[in-house]
Amino acid sequence: MTSDNHLKGLVLCGGRSTRMQHDKSSIAYHNGLPQWQYLANLLLAFVPEVHLSCRADQTIPGATNIIPDSVDGAGPSAGLLSAHALHPSASWLVLACDLPLIGPQSIAYLLQHRRPEKLATAFLSPFNNMPEPLIAIWEPAGLEQLRKDYEEGKTCPRKTLHFADTAVLDNPYADEQFNANTPEEMREALRKIN
Repeated sequence: MTSDNHLKGLVLCGGRSTRMQHDKSSIAYHNGLPQWQYLANLLLAFVPEVHLSCRADQTIPGATNIIPDSVDGAGPSAGLLSAHALHPSASWLVLACDLPLIGPQSIAYLLQHRRPEKLATAFLSPFNNMPEPLIAIWEPAGLEQLRKDYEEGKTCPRKTLHFADTAVLDNPYADEQFNANTPEEMREALRKIN
């Protein structure tokens, strides 16, 4: 079990954004801020330290506390595994950069219902009824399981949580779990925000 002083924030920015055709972490949904900065600020309201995960070949202008991916071909697992390798005793409050509607209510609810004795605490996805690994709190043991899965060629963090001892929560703010991965979804998110 870890205590809250080992809880760090992680914004996953390393996706290639091929469907969006534009770096999702740089899209300004809120007050002109790039999405990575909006999410980092959001996490800083709950944890004392936030890191950004990105590909080794990626730059994020103006960003600090960057953790470049230390593994290849693992999608979002690369960011989680790289953060875990750098801070193996830390638990991570994780947000993906493709969540334009996420707000403090969801984060507060997740933290209030955190189960550190489990491998992770995650929301149930309203889209596929599986754990949502990229709006979650990953405990060190959960990240160790993800590492073992990766070593066996399994790179899907959702499946790791699905088959692991995960606390899965219904999010009363499930609309905030909307993912924007295409230009159409980006426009839909902007309509909802404005």
